[in-house]
Amino acid sequence: MKKNMYSLILAEDVVDEIDKMADAEGTNRSYLINRILADYVGIDTPEKTITDIFKRIENIFGGESDTINYRNHDNTLSIKSALKYKYRPTLRYEVELYRSPTGAIGELNVNFRTQSPELLTKLTEFFGLWRKMEELYVTSLYKNDRISYSLEENKWTRSLCIPSDRHYDPETLSYAISNYVKVFDKLLKNYLGDVYKSVTELENDYLSALNSGLLTI
Repeated sequence: MKKNMYSLILAEDVVDEIDKMADAEGTNRSYLINRILADYVGIDTPEKTITDIFKRIENIFGGESDTINYRNHDNTLSIKSALKYKYRPTLRYEVELYRSPTGAIGELNVNFRTQSPELLTKLTEFFGLWRKMEELYVTSLYKNDRISYSLEENKWTRSLCIPSDRHYDPETLSYAISNYVKVFDKLLKNYLGDVYKSVTELENDYLSALNSGLLTI
């Protein structure tokens, strides 16, 4: 949706209240005024759709403020997950949705900070295995948009794409993203906790989730 700059004459008291609301929501004046006007005239903006999706995800995860946080100024939702590992390191899943997607609709970033070489090695192993399983079992679902991956220091990134033969409304998309993060987190923790005695056991859990429709995003 194209945006332009306009000059508006507003009462100072109104602007003061708008600024307070924007600050409380972690956004800015322009974004909030645009959202209020869009709601008033009944227009669904990309930001409104993204907000709807993220609010649904918050509800699915239970809405715990110390676990999940939505930053509407950058279209990002952050989900924390503590690992049962020495010194209790924390993973932070960041879901970003694009305002105007031309292929992938967004990306999932898995952020981690640890000084443990052992944990870093196991995380790297899991990311590699996860990518191999997806390339083997789900690549054919995304004929138009190939899933991309990257691994940098303290961050693993995967693009989010909708299967070629499907259309996701906000509710469906919110469940797809939530289920993906939940399954990924569960299997990752199982892997780190040595629950799996072989890669085949990890693969079996992955396929069980995939066949249940929980990993198609």
